[in-house]
Amino acid sequence: MKRAVWVLTLLILLGTVLPQQAQAVELAQEAKSAVLMDVATGTVLYEHNSHEALAPASVTKIMTMLLIMEAIDSGKIGWDDMVTASEAAAAKGGSQVYLKVGETMTVTDMLKSIAVSSANDCACAMAEHLAGSESAFVERMNEKAKELGMNDTHFVNCTGLDDSPEAVNHKTSAYDIALMSRELLGVHPDIKKFTTIWMDTIRNGAFGLSNTNKLIRFYNGATGLKTGFTSGAGYCLSASAKREDLELIAVTMGCKSSAERNAACKSMLDYGFANFALVCPEVSDMPAVPVKLGKEAQVAARLGNSASLLIDKGQKSSVTTEVQVEEAVTAPVAQGQRLGTLRVLSGEQVLSEVPLVAAQGVARLSYGELFGKVLGKAAMAKETA
Repeated sequence: MKRAVWVLTLLILLGTVLPQQAQAVELAQEAKSAVLMDVATGTVLYEHNSHEALAPASVTKIMTMLLIMEAIDSGKIGWDDMVTASEAAAAKGGSQVYLKVGETMTVTDMLKSIAVSSANDCACAMAEHLAGSESAFVERMNEKAKELGMNDTHFVNCTGLDDSPEAVNHKTSAYDIALMSRELLGVHPDIKKFTTIWMDTIRNGAFGLSNTNKLIRFYNGATGLKTGFTSGAGYCLSASAKREDLELIAVTMGCKSSAERNAACKSMLDYGFANFALVCPEVSDMPAVPVKLGKEAQVAARLGNSASLLIDKGQKSSVTTEVQVEEAVTAPVAQGQRLGTLRVLSGEQVLSEVPLVAAQGVARLSYGELFGKVLGKAAMAKETA
């Protein structure tokens, strides 16, 4: 089938090809496990023992926050809903805001306390509020982990505490932490209004919160995400930051100090921002495709998915896009039906191919409508004869 082709010049510079794997550099060697991942594409830019299953400590709460945000965004719970602290929640040790049995707090303040101060008591209270019990909530955590492809992960609790014999089986990997961090940041960006807080208060200003992630204050573009420490896990951190369009996640596990984990994540983030860039090619004048036998004469095309590209800053060159679409299609046309392809090229090298699909459906003319259309054309031809 013939195709019409439009070639448009992008007003941006792209790199040619992003390396399939991390560069030959050594970063975060002080950590037992580490990984650097791009949020938009999920590309791993650096890794070191990234699939080793280790105790994550409170970095576990990324999954806890993810399930809370899913419940909020789906309308299951609201920001102003009141959550009551049970005896089990109030008894949680470690980092906490010292909930009293029967004390109530909004979902907003519970989530803020988890994100900023790593409050174990609030994490447990929210787990019980959402699932009826912490154990039922943990089942959901493991189900979500499986859904995300977190194959190195098994959760035992919602806090990361090693306060039970079963906690020895509470494990995940740097790679899996990056996966759930990416899901939280990419699908539920509202979490950043909590993870970017340096200091705040709850209980009408009576109780202060201070972020355990010091990069929030000291690293340019930091957006989160979560620290963790137990004597068994060591110092762990999932650190996220965004500059221009590029957002990165750096994860370290098993460091010997908070300064060491911060330095390890900072080195990976610095490396990512210095060497890579995210570009989002767009076509401002997308062609429409003629429709035969349709109730509409043509159908608009749109990108079928994101055209975002992660590129190497050191290999920049002018890039063109080539839009190839069908010369015409026959009704009925389904919304989302493939109409062509957007190709992003550097010279003759194809960097990416993105499907172009129908922006809306177009119904087929009925026999009566088609007959009436033919008669109308015949009458018009007779008048002009």
